[in-house]
Amino acid sequence: MRKKKRIIKAVIYSAVMFVIVLLWLMPLLWSFVTSFKSDADIDAHLLSFIPREFTFSRYSTLLFENSADYPVLKWLFNSVWIAVSYTFLHLLVVSLAAYAFSILKYKGRNLLFTLILTTMMIPSVINLVPMFNMMVKFNWIGSPLSMIIPGIAGVYGMFLVRQFFLGIPDSLVESAQIEGAGHLTVLFRIVIPLSSSAFMVAGLFAFLANWNDFMWPQLMLASEELSKMTLTVGLSLMQGSYGYDLGLTMTAAIVSAIPVLLLFLFTQEKVVEGIATAGLKD
Repeated sequence: MRKKKRIIKAVIYSAVMFVIVLLWLMPLLWSFVTSFKSDADIDAHLLSFIPREFTFSRYSTLLFENSADYPVLKWLFNSVWIAVSYTFLHLLVVSLAAYAFSILKYKGRNLLFTLILTTMMIPSVINLVPMFNMMVKFNWIGSPLSMIIPGIAGVYGMFLVRQFFLGIPDSLVESAQIEGAGHLTVLFRIVIPLSSSAFMVAGLFAFLANWNDFMWPQLMLASEELSKMTLTVGLSLMQGSYGYDLGLTMTAAIVSAIPVLLLFLFTQEKVVEGIATAGLKD
């Protein structure tokens, strides 16, 4: 009887999860299919998931034919290297901060960490004007530095990595220090290698945050030439120039999603492991 109830619960749970996954995937699938439809096919069969006329013309138009006026591949390159640079520096800074709030022992450590965590409750939009004024003083308006340096000390990333560092045995760190290892040696040769899953998760979140950012790059690049644009800003300008072209808009959405999907595809095992393990740390 109990076995039968467990089976029924498992079937219900699987059915509910299947429906949730299907509802999540349907818009993505529809966007992908629509990017290959012709204009006539979109007008006649807007909600269809099977193209009647299969065409690659929008991808060639988006990526190559209008490259002089709208260099999408250049925007893609800009977004990739800015997001990668931001992610690398973010992980470097949060690893140092997490080490200071987990491995090092000193009075007031937890209180200071709690105060830093409270800054997460401050809406990020409040910082826009002060940050903009800082960029003006640094002469970073239009520079990639304005989209890389601000935010590299993200509190959430520090919190996530710190939780993993807390799970590393003190005896392991102390034995390395007895052998003469300094703090940087302990961090980069012992602590970080043992926390690769945490860095995968924190790195993926940081990359996504920078990749999807629109408001800040738009402020920093508003008066710059097209070749300096990031993908999100450039595609918004392109959409305005073309009017509301549904097929081209879906094509742009798929192009912007490809790097993120590839990144998750190659890191999904570590990311899932990191998310599942994060809740087990003290």
